Amino acid sequence: MARVKLDKIDRKILKNLQKDGRMSNVDLAKDVGISAPPCLRRVRALEDQGVINGYHANINNRALGYGVTVFAHVKLENHSDKELKKFEEKIMQLDRVRECWMLTGDTDFLLKIVAKNWDDYQDFFNETLMAIDGVTGVRSSLSIRSSKELPGVPIDD
Repeated sequence: MARVKLDKIDRKILKNLQKDGRMSNVDLAKDVGISAPPCLRRVRALEDQGVINGYHANINNRALGYGVTVFAHVKLENHSDKELKKFEEKIMQLDRVRECWMLTGDTDFLLKIVAKNWDDYQDFFNETLMAIDGVTGVRSSLSIRSSKELPGVPIDD
């Protein structure tokens, strides 16, 4: 995707929506200093350009029984495009895998996985993760706590 040229108002819109995606258009327009109709047009344009990918609720994992977060460093046997895509397609089907990043270096993929408890993760590890064709190794790191989780990117005014 080519970088999109944003003016000061666009950046203010993005900064506000990144902080609160449920903000009303009227409140957003007031905060960025324009009236509601042009604000809505700008938001729609940012969505159409692919700058805004979507909106979601930030759910508390523990409130829904997922008390464990694990980062799994996955090593694959083969690095052909076909095999990498096959792995990614399989990962897309696994709801417990919340993030998947392809990396350089010793780890081929870094997965963020949620589980109800350590035993639940071990079952997922043995029955699902290690059963994926081409996976030669997984090194798991149990998260102790999150000190910072911010969506998006820094946006300068």
